[in-house]
Amino acid sequence: MLDLSALAIRTDLAREAHDLALKGREEGEIPGVRMEEYEEDGIKTSWIWVENEEGARALGKQQGTYLTLEVPGLRSKDSELQHRVAVHFSREFSRFLEESGIAEDDKILVVGLGNWNVTADALGPFVVKHTLITRHLFQLMPEQVEEGYRSVSAISPGVMGTTGIETSEIVRGLVEKTKPDAVIAVDSLASRALTRVNTTIQVADSGINPGSGVGNKRKALNRDTLGVPVIAIGVPTVVDAATITYDTIELVMSHLHREMNQKKPANPLDPLNRPDLKELQNQKVDEAAKNRFLGLIGGLSDEEKRQLIHEVLSPLGQNLIVTPKEVDDFISDIGKLVADGINCALHESVTIDNVSAHTT
Repeated sequence: MLDLSALAIRTDLAREAHDLALKGREEGEIPGVRMEEYEEDGIKTSWIWVENEEGARALGKQQGTYLTLEVPGLRSKDSELQHRVAVHFSREFSRFLEESGIAEDDKILVVGLGNWNVTADALGPFVVKHTLITRHLFQLMPEQVEEGYRSVSAISPGVMGTTGIETSEIVRGLVEKTKPDAVIAVDSLASRALTRVNTTIQVADSGINPGSGVGNKRKALNRDTLGVPVIAIGVPTVVDAATITYDTIELVMSHLHREMNQKKPANPLDPLNRPDLKELQNQKVDEAAKNRFLGLIGGLSDEEKRQLIHEVLSPLGQNLIVTPKEVDDFISDIGKLVADGINCALHESVTIDNVSAHTT
């Protein structure tokens, strides 16, 4: 029997998992899951609380809190919108830290996950580069550190392919040595929709599995493995070819079905232009067309469609991981936005207006 587990629709986003879990549920609610959502100034904000095991199974996510910001307008490179998103993200992330029990003077370790040599995977290292680091100041000259700042350290540990060391081992060693009160891990994610790539920010308190978005199995970074709270911040930067193919098939089938259901206008010169005969004729034409165009694929279940995709792509080695060609600019823009939001949320004295003076 064909194993379809690898063809399951892949997403790192709790918001997308919530939408998928709602399909087929008439009641419109998922047991064990709460959600709040609102939209303001082109920014859609979603809070999802996975409260028990039942909710975790329904979403395929760990129990915890998930904050998602969706901003389709970020693709337009609107600097005013980027400023508003940075302010909004800073405010929502501050609330997230508070709800997660992170105190204002807790020491923080920021971990930039990913491969700095691969642009689509370089979000974490880019954010670390623009993070305000202060731990050394607290260690060496604490009397010169003003009020409104906290101890923050950061590292970009690289990936196992370049270091030969599990990322979790590196981070665990740092946590044991430097003893932060919490870890903030930043990483690139995978989405099931191109519209969310480089336009969405997710924050979660359930930790993160480095590389899971592209099918790599790595040890998790969470409270159980590190012994301290782990806040994960991620931005979807890639989508896999199987997902694109699946969505394309769905769009094509919907289009063909819509076209087949459209009735041709009656010809007033037709001597057989009787409503009852015309209706019967249209029905016969529609049914014949549907059988011809939709018979093979339109009648397949979701699982059968994924099997078809698997049979076509896998032998050819074509189930690729795809990212937009403008990924360089996207990573630069959204990485700086995330870094600014983190700096403002962690340091009371840092604001969006003066954050540029604190970082390079």
